[in-house]
Amino acid sequence: MVADLDPVLFALEGARSLGEQIAAAMGASLASHEERLFEGGEHKTRPLVEVGRREVFVVQGLHAIGGSSINDRLVRLLFFIGALKDAGAATVTAVTPYLAYNRKDRRTKPRDPVNSRYVAALFESVGTDRIVAVEAHKISAFENAFRSCRTEHVPIAGVMAGQLAGRVGNQPAAVVSPDAGGNKRAALFRSELEHRLRRPVGKAILEKHRSAGVVSGSLFAGDVRGCLAIIVDDLISSGGTIVRAVEACREAGAARVIAVAAHALFAGDTAALFGSAGPDEIFVTDSVPLPESLPPHAGEKIRIISIADLLGNLIVRLHSGEPVSELLPYD
Repeated sequence: MVADLDPVLFALEGARSLGEQIAAAMGASLASHEERLFEGGEHKTRPLVEVGRREVFVVQGLHAIGGSSINDRLVRLLFFIGALKDAGAATVTAVTPYLAYNRKDRRTKPRDPVNSRYVAALFESVGTDRIVAVEAHKISAFENAFRSCRTEHVPIAGVMAGQLAGRVGNQPAAVVSPDAGGNKRAALFRSELEHRLRRPVGKAILEKHRSAGVVSGSLFAGDVRGCLAIIVDDLISSGGTIVRAVEACREAGAARVIAVAAHALFAGDTAALFGSAGPDEIFVTDSVPLPESLPPHAGEKIRIISIADLLGNLIVRLHSGEPVSELLPYD
């Protein structure tokens, strides 16, 4: 790689809007590429600029939206990375604002697949040098799934705490984890929020067990009485987990309840989430475009926080070799 060459940034179809914002944060422009769909469903994607000996970054969200499935997006990204390596790119980094299959990171039933590891193997098979993922379901599982490919995990704790500190103000607040698995994520957000507020913030955790799609558990530990309760999770799908946590917080005396998550999948029946049983406000990032199927009144609750500046600055630092620790909070 020629050290004085600028990085090349691509954004595949479906990630174009976020990619343009990331490029703007870098003071750059997106590189041109071609995506073609052939009869029978096959496709090809190729760069339209020279990538030989260059450091290349490719933005692609691995979420289903419109007529594009998760699997289709994944294969398009993998094929494009392979094409970039074949064209002589020095390194290729996959920037995945949302990394699919990350939730299935262990066996919970006999003969269960470990999909996160299989996806990692696919990325490595086409020569991916580095993968950037925003708010992985479980950081250790994300990092350990890859062998030859470097990983960079991007938590949203700092971005969200910066946005919510003003909203919290002087009122008492508590950060709530909707399950034990998300306790570290909630603790990191709480630490970042305390740093900005310059005062202590309470904490709470809700018991949660899932088996065959059925969620159970009712133990609630922590004091949220009279507080602004902030529920923190990595993603919101149908919202069932969030609604359970909201109910527990209100029964425990919370004055107001806010939900914070990185990925707004909003899939399935979200009626309860956006109804009176749901949180008063929902803060999410633009890692995933909002689906068109949302209820008309959903926008009254949703607050979107952009991660474009964070990812743009991260790419600049990765390319220059500067430490990324100044951008990313660590627990």
